[in-house]
Amino acid sequence: MSKVVGIDLGTTNSLVATVDSGIPLVIADAQGQRLTPSVVHFPPGGEPIIGHPANHIRVIKAAETVYSVKRFIGRRGSELSEEEMLVTYPIKGEGSGPITVEIHGRSHTPEEISAVVLSKLRRDAEAYFGQSVTRAVVTVPAYFNDAQRNATKKAGELAGLTVERIINEPTAAALAYGLDKLKERSKIAVYDLGGGTFDLSILELNNGVFQVLATNGNTRLGGEDIDRRLIDYLLENIKAAGGPDLTEKSEIRNPKSEILVMLSRIRETAEQAKIRLSTETGIEIALPFLTPNFSFSCKLARSDLEDLARDIIARTRLHCLGALADAKLEPSELDQVILVGGQTRMPLVRQMVAEIFGCAEFEEERGALRLGTGYHKPKGPQLNTSQNPEEAVALGAAIQAEILAGGFRNVLLLDVTPLSLGLETFGGLMNAIIPRNSTIPLKAGEMFTTAVDNQRSMLIHVLQGERERAKDNWSLGRFTLDFDPAPRGIARIGVQFEIDANGILHVLARDTKTGAQRIVEMKSAVDVEDAAVQQMVEESVEHAFEDLAARRWIEAKLRAHETIAAARKGLAEGANEIEADYR
Repeated sequence: MSKVVGIDLGTTNSLVATVDSGIPLVIADAQGQRLTPSVVHFPPGGEPIIGHPANHIRVIKAAETVYSVKRFIGRRGSELSEEEMLVTYPIKGEGSGPITVEIHGRSHTPEEISAVVLSKLRRDAEAYFGQSVTRAVVTVPAYFNDAQRNATKKAGELAGLTVERIINEPTAAALAYGLDKLKERSKIAVYDLGGGTFDLSILELNNGVFQVLATNGNTRLGGEDIDRRLIDYLLENIKAAGGPDLTEKSEIRNPKSEILVMLSRIRETAEQAKIRLSTETGIEIALPFLTPNFSFSCKLARSDLEDLARDIIARTRLHCLGALADAKLEPSELDQVILVGGQTRMPLVRQMVAEIFGCAEFEEERGALRLGTGYHKPKGPQLNTSQNPEEAVALGAAIQAEILAGGFRNVLLLDVTPLSLGLETFGGLMNAIIPRNSTIPLKAGEMFTTAVDNQRSMLIHVLQGERERAKDNWSLGRFTLDFDPAPRGIARIGVQFEIDANGILHVLARDTKTGAQRIVEMKSAVDVEDAAVQQMVEESVEHAFEDLAARRWIEAKLRAHETIAAARKGLAEGANEIEADYR
């Protein structure tokens, strides 16, 4: 049987990992590099260049080099903001059409570009094992919607991989920490701040079962936002020092502009400066010969970077508190907070996480936790930094791959639904079938009947949200089930929702009389942004009383109609038994 590998397909870097002799490890490439930059350069002729070489070429061939394509996978043109379109390679996307990257007269989809990176990781794994690798577990951010998950799976297939399982990145990270680090019954928070996404998940480990109690996050928040902030800071300083004015962002959209080369150099310098300032308190930035007549240099302190990044990192606070509220937990009830993602190396991130969760005091320079003054253990959770934050997700994916291959003890992963799923019922109400934060994979169903006489079909309108009325929730799709006409209330239609381990929703509707059925896979079933999820939850709380009043009013009217209909039917059927004076 072929090996099953674990893959972290990241916004900034990607990794492939395995379990060797019971030890999870990241597989290095031929150059000994364990991290592969998620960067692909398309030369005018020949094969794409991937990873570190592509990252170097990106400085001088910015318009032909694709990076951070994970931000676009599974999304439509209408979903992109102006800021997201400001990349150094030409990107297209309008309305509900697909997003494409146009290079050398050819269109490339984000899935195809991701497949190029995955193919490189597959080849690295094959070189390590000395045999073909065709099966993988691939991770995605917890708040990736259904379309993005399907697109990630498609990318794997294009790379020649059978994607055995798609698991959430925080869940994978918990596996990496959890098998030998946590006690048998623990509650942990996984704080995952990577290059392009942020996720906060609350998990419980109990007798080998990982259950996600709640999850929250932002698919457009990560280290790249700090990179952009630092780049803008450098651009302003370059301009103030008498250098070229590169602050006009419209120039970035011109793939022929020589400005692209300068911007790429500045970007690379900013990224390296950010990394260095995680371990140094101050550095010197040098950009010699930015133009033939201008060189730039300046001093940058860690405090300068922290001032630029503080509000970006602070945006993670609301997501952390939201997840705690959903899990009905106080920070003091957590045992550990696990840090995942390269951006969590930044001391300010660790400091803010410690403040949010009330962790034990964190000593930046020693990278360790201390118990404070005296001998009393702090009440807050432990801030766990024992794993390499950039490798934890890949290692967890490898552990899950080994579980699927039968090589590890059984550890069950249970993710949750971010919002309730249900149907529109008569009167325009939302009937929840799968409540919010239900553990997946799961099946749930309910029996429905007809509302009028001789009804020949039923419209199955699938909804997602927390509001009482259908119109206030999100529509995931509609389909119709035909059946034989019958009097009102006689037909019985069973509707079943099934969410698989990849978070993909399947809806089955069956006529219990004839057995006729339809099964529909909602390929865009959870096609909502995390900010919209948060807004839906907030609106459900804000409008709770009026929504409940509306539901009670509609249900009262429906019961009244049912009573009237039943009375009329009884009068019609038993008219001869009722004295004329009482009819």
